[in-house]
Amino acid sequence: MRTPWRATVLGSQVAELLRRPGRFAATGLSLLIAAFVVFGAVMAQQIITATVVGKFRGTPEAVSLVVTPRDGEDIGEARLSEIRKTPGVTEAVGRVDGGAPLDGSAVERYLALSADPGTGALAEVRLVDGAYPSGPGRLAVDTRAAREYDLAPGSSLTLLRPGPDGEGTRRVTVEVSGIVRGTATDDAEPTGYAPGPQLGELLGVSGYSRIDIRTGTASGSADPAERIRQAVPGARVRSGDEVREEEAREAVAEAEDTLELVTVFLAVAVGAAVLVATSTFRIVFARRVRQLALLRAIGATPRRLAAALVAEGAVVGLLAGAAGVLAAWGCGRLVPPVAGRFGHDLSAPSGLPLTEAVLTVLGTGLLAVLAVLAPSLTAARVSPLQALRSAESGENAAGGIGRTLLGLLCAAGAALLAWRQYGGLPQPGDPEYDRFAALTVVVLSGGLAFLALIALGPRLVRPVLAAVAVPLRRTGAAGRLAVAGVGGAPGRAASVSVVVALGVCLVGSTLTCLASLNAYERYRQAVEAPADFHLYPRDGETLDRTLATDLASRPELADVTAFRTAEVVGSARSATVSDLDLGTVRAGVGLTARTGSLGHLEPAHVVVDAEHAHRLGVRAGDRVTLEFEGRPVRLTVAATLPGAGPYGGNFFVPAADLTRMGAGAAPTTVTANASEDGARGRIRAQRAITGTLTGPERGDGRVVAEDSAAQAGEPDDLRTMATTVIMVLGLTVLVAVAGVATTASLTVVERTREFGLLRALGLSGAAVHRMVTVECALHGALGGLLGLALGLPYSWLVVRVAETSAPFSVPAGRLAALFTALVLVTAAAGTLPALRASRTPPTVAVARAE
Repeated sequence: MRTPWRATVLGSQVAELLRRPGRFAATGLSLLIAAFVVFGAVMAQQIITATVVGKFRGTPEAVSLVVTPRDGEDIGEARLSEIRKTPGVTEAVGRVDGGAPLDGSAVERYLALSADPGTGALAEVRLVDGAYPSGPGRLAVDTRAAREYDLAPGSSLTLLRPGPDGEGTRRVTVEVSGIVRGTATDDAEPTGYAPGPQLGELLGVSGYSRIDIRTGTASGSADPAERIRQAVPGARVRSGDEVREEEAREAVAEAEDTLELVTVFLAVAVGAAVLVATSTFRIVFARRVRQLALLRAIGATPRRLAAALVAEGAVVGLLAGAAGVLAAWGCGRLVPPVAGRFGHDLSAPSGLPLTEAVLTVLGTGLLAVLAVLAPSLTAARVSPLQALRSAESGENAAGGIGRTLLGLLCAAGAALLAWRQYGGLPQPGDPEYDRFAALTVVVLSGGLAFLALIALGPRLVRPVLAAVAVPLRRTGAAGRLAVAGVGGAPGRAASVSVVVALGVCLVGSTLTCLASLNAYERYRQAVEAPADFHLYPRDGETLDRTLATDLASRPELADVTAFRTAEVVGSARSATVSDLDLGTVRAGVGLTARTGSLGHLEPAHVVVDAEHAHRLGVRAGDRVTLEFEGRPVRLTVAATLPGAGPYGGNFFVPAADLTRMGAGAAPTTVTANASEDGARGRIRAQRAITGTLTGPERGDGRVVAEDSAAQAGEPDDLRTMATTVIMVLGLTVLVAVAGVATTASLTVVERTREFGLLRALGLSGAAVHRMVTVECALHGALGGLLGLALGLPYSWLVVRVAETSAPFSVPAGRLAALFTALVLVTAAAGTLPALRASRTPPTVAVARAE
């Protein structure tokens, strides 16, 4: 006679799961979220890739073949003619790139140059205004060059080209025949265009670096590619599709870098889901202690019981994974049309990535097995005598001695690694510091610290709760009961709060590092581009004293500042001293002091940059001696900078002190800003500077004027990257909130009798609702405090490792908003369980026997 499947140990567990599907929702919710975010990242990659590839425009679609010569060679006009005569070739154009400085302005300008036919299927530009050049001495410019250099059809440009044999400079004047718009998506600088032969004359080259070919469909002809290889020995001939695919891959690479970073932080969210699932499985199994004990009493071995529980967890994981994948796929299909309604053109993915979907489902099942393993082993060791007792929560007060020792060991390891890294922090001017290795040590230390938090969590709950609960104890019976409810189950409170702490730690650390690096970015921009324009004499001469006055009289310019620099010796090393008033720097809000203050500089005081302050071992209030032309000058350090100083200055002193040192009265540098914002204001400012520098005393390049802001490096897309990371780390908080909701739901079921007794003793339903809600809020408060306490020290260490010159800035307002939002969200997560608890009838609850 065959044994019914329900009579087996595994069958009994599956039947229990089918009988109470709510337990699947409780144990599988965090895993479902993990599967959703992982497969959501896959769908995001599909959408981004499809969008970038769909929008990217590089090599024209009509290009059938692309020919490139061997390194160091060009393809001459004769070879191009042979290619055009090759059977099957319909059209062939030569391409060459270069550039030249522009004359006619004292402010240095540069125009990139590119060969293009201008018309036809192989053209990479489209005419906007005027006519495309068809003869020598004519040039078309793109819309960016027209905007930045105030050009229009009929304007003239003078290109500065090297003279014969590379000596001197010759001026080549060309007429702007038209304005064009490039079809390629990677155009990033002002560019001029002309057909290949004309542009070759301008650049002084006789060959091409690339040939684009369009082939026909002539029958009976040999493969054009083979004929071209014969005509141009050693050349590389590729299909247009191959080139376009390579260009598209390069275009997608930047987005893929961001996605790779997102993937790293997704692992954190997945880890949080495992912690929440482990806690949930432990609570669920504790609720089923009588059933498990009965199975032991009728002969089930601990091994078979553990295997059945692990199998149940795997089933839950697979179902949650499938549900999460389907939900993410559905959202991914909805994103492009919804984004289109808001003006964002996104391309829909081609279909369901089946391989990634299967791997995500199987991976979720594996995560479930990992999560259920420890709770199942504990539950399988239940004594058969437990069948005679009521179900218990399985809560132990604060964990065993072994767990405490493990936590202390992890904490000691984390502290040791952090202290070691603190002792090896980089100093200003240290170029050989391995930041990647240092950040790896910091991450390992943080991982050990989090493991210590997991192990010691039950012992930390009550001390932290005692501090948090002081105001709650004065709010009435509901507040006191909520504190007692959380403190009475420290292990459960710790298992939920630790996941919340992980999310808060990571998000808070990211916000803090972002604030610090943003402050450093402002400082760097202030150093690299303190003003719009920077004027200095060629060959190390001085400027005439009236230059600053003449510039200041021009209404197109503002904030004209003149200052002097000189060479001094500090501690046997040469350095630059300047009387630039750091308060006059336009971006002065970005200039901050590492020590001291950058306010009004008193006589006999000096501001020192970071490298020299470190080398001399000085900080604000110390004394430093500088030697100028053999005479020592003692100064008091008013402030030290976190990095380099503007315009290469190492020491900054009042003008009277620099004069006392013996420096000449003529300025060595003049800076100015455009009085109007925008391209038009900068063009007017450039013309004003050009007019001022024209004449026998300042002309012929004796004074160099640079567009400082244009030459400053592009700022890193730090804010966008950090926002992406914060959003991904927010998934960890979402998983933690789901854990709070799940734990609250299970707790309400477990404490039904307790709530009934409270109702029977006179506690109102609203008070019970308030009590459960406050308990959930306390989980958020505990996690927030623990997370911030763990995250802020590591944020400081990460900032010092990543950029030693960055000031450590704590965004107190944002962190307070994060903490408040977290408490409110966790409180909201307990709304439904609290509602259920408040509706517990006193008579039914008292009558129930657990």
